[in-house]
Amino acid sequence: MSLSPRAAGAARVLGTSAAAVALSLAAAHTALACNIGDFTATALCDAHDNGVIRVTDKDASGTPAKISLYIQLSMPGGERWSDTQTIEHPTAEGTSVDLHPQDWHPGVSYRVHVQAGDQVDDDITPLVVIPDVTCGASASASASAEPSMSSTPSPASSATPSATPSSSPSSAESSSPVPAASSAPSPAGGGTHLADTGASDGTTAFAGTAAALVAAGGGIVVALRRRSTARGSR
Repeated sequence: MSLSPRAAGAARVLGTSAAAVALSLAAAHTALACNIGDFTATALCDAHDNGVIRVTDKDASGTPAKISLYIQLSMPGGERWSDTQTIEHPTAEGTSVDLHPQDWHPGVSYRVHVQAGDQVDDDITPLVVIPDVTCGASASASASAEPSMSSTPSPASSATPSATPSSSPSSAESSSPVPAASSAPSPAGGGTHLADTGASDGTTAFAGTAAALVAAGGGIVVALRRRSTARGSR
């Protein structure tokens, strides 16, 4: 059965309209689909002065998203998990959640990973770098985790032993008795002059005999002189 020209024209109009509606619905669905571009991450201080990384989701489709935070370590490819939060009901206006980093120091980098249904399984780029901003609560927590510098013992001047020896003699040295000049026993009879000069009784006897001989010799000489004088006078 052939269509009249009027019916054929109406069919073409209906087909074109249906195709346009289908394209519009496809475009709308594509626009509403969740993608990694809907997410942003920023390091800042929250209302309680805590250092946080705030992730905002502007997904118009309302797909729940799981957000994970990883600190980047100094070793190549090394990282450590820090925190995980979930955005249950994102909106096109934006829904935010705060993740808490373990280390809040300027220059520290964090990777933020997003999982949203079967549509997104990717990282927010670029990495989030902690700025040179001091957040009170986070700074105190980081400082308490580090060894305290005040625990280092300082050298005490009073603990240094004196290198100057004491010049005062000890009581034991000052009270020690002085030994006697001589410990030799005194000679028998109580006399001490023989011991002092080194003479003995034999020496005294020889000296007396010599003196007597000298006196006798002198007397003989005088007698001989007198006799010679008497003979010459005759």
